[in-house]
Amino acid sequence: MPWKESNLMNERIKFVARLLDGDKMTAVCRDFGISRKTGYKIYNRYKHSGLEGLNDLSRRPYRHANKLPYQVERIIIRIKNERPSWGAPKIREKLHREYPMAKPPAISTVHAVLERNGLVKKRRSRRYKARGTSLSDPKIPNGLWCADYKGEFLLGNKKYCYPLTITDYSSRYLLACDGQDSTKETFAFTVFEQAFKEFGLPKAIRTDNGIPFSCANALFGLSRLSVWWLSLGIDIERIKPGNPQQNGRHERMHLTLKQEATKPASFNFLQQQERFDSFMEIYNNDRPHQGIGMKYPGELYTPSSRTFFQPDAPEYPYHDKRILVTQCGRICMENLKISLSKVFAGHYVGVREIEDKIWSVSFMDFELGYFDEEVGRVEPANNPFIPKVLPMSPV
Repeated sequence: MPWKESNLMNERIKFVARLLDGDKMTAVCRDFGISRKTGYKIYNRYKHSGLEGLNDLSRRPYRHANKLPYQVERIIIRIKNERPSWGAPKIREKLHREYPMAKPPAISTVHAVLERNGLVKKRRSRRYKARGTSLSDPKIPNGLWCADYKGEFLLGNKKYCYPLTITDYSSRYLLACDGQDSTKETFAFTVFEQAFKEFGLPKAIRTDNGIPFSCANALFGLSRLSVWWLSLGIDIERIKPGNPQQNGRHERMHLTLKQEATKPASFNFLQQQERFDSFMEIYNNDRPHQGIGMKYPGELYTPSSRTFFQPDAPEYPYHDKRILVTQCGRICMENLKISLSKVFAGHYVGVREIEDKIWSVSFMDFELGYFDEEVGRVEPANNPFIPKVLPMSPV
C-alpha cells in the first residue's frame, strides 16, 4: 500500500506554513475558516512532533514489501519485453547471469514486477458473491461495533468528502467520524487503529460488503482490512446486499449526521472535520437518545477491556508447515508457488497434507481451502463466515 497524503493533511501543512511565515494565528484561522482553538491544536501538534504530528496517526501502511531498486525493476521489464514468452523463473535466472554480483530478487518478486506493469496475462477472477453473515445482538458495550462510509458529498472547494464512521451497537456511542478523500483501505487502517488504541478492541465489527471492508475477488470476500481484524481476534459480520436495515442503528446515526453536520457542506476538509468533531461531542454527551431510554450514549459506553496490540504470528501446531504469504499473495513451499490471495500478504498460514500431494490451508482458526501440487492455486473450502444451515431437530 503506497503512502499517500490526504487532502486534510495537505491543508494542515499549508496552515502551519502560513504561521511559520509569520502570519498571525487569528488571520490564518479566518482564512481557513476554523476556530483559533482548532488552529492552536494543529500548530501545537506540529511543534511537538513535526510534520508527523499533523497526521491523526502515522500514515505508513500496516504492512509493506521491501522496495525493489528502480534499476532492477527496469531490467526485469526490459528482459520481459525482449523475451515475451519468458516467465518469472527464466527472467530471474537471466538477471542473475547478467549481474552475478547482485543478489537476485525472489521469483515471486519478479512476477509481482511483471504483474504491476501489465506484463502478465491474468486469469479470469473467481468472483465472490456476497451473501451476508450471521448477525449478533449484543447488549453490552463493545460486543459489536458498526462501521460504514456515509454517502460522499461535495465540499465547497469541489472536493469529495467520504466520512468513515464507527459506532458501538449497544450504547450508540459514536467512536469515530473521520472525513476522508476516498474509501481506500490505507486511510481506513489509520482510522480503525486510532479507534482501537483509544477504545480497545470490540468482539465483532459489522459492515456492508463494499470496499474496503470486503473484496469481491478474494476468498470469501475478505479484504486486507477484515483479515487484519481477524488477526486481532475480532469477528466480522456483514449485512446482506441490499439490506441496509440490518445496520439500521448506524444508518439512523448517518441521517442525523447528514442533517446536522453536512448541510450545507463546509469549504474544505479542515472546516468539515471541525464540524464532525463538534457533532461527535454533542451526539455522545449532550443529545438524549430515544432508543436507549433518552440517555446519552456517553452515559452507557465504557471502553473495552481488550487493549489494542500488534498481533504475534499465529502458531499452527496441528499443521505440517507455517508459511508467510508473499506480497503477491502466494504460498511458497519448496519449489511450489501457490496462489492464495493478496489480502493475506504478510500473514502466516498453516498448511497440512491431508492426502498424497493434496494440502489444506488455514488462517488462524479458519479453513480457507485446498491445493494440489499441479493446479498451483487454492480452491476455496466451505465459506466459514456465512450463516450455517442446521438440520431440523427431531420433535
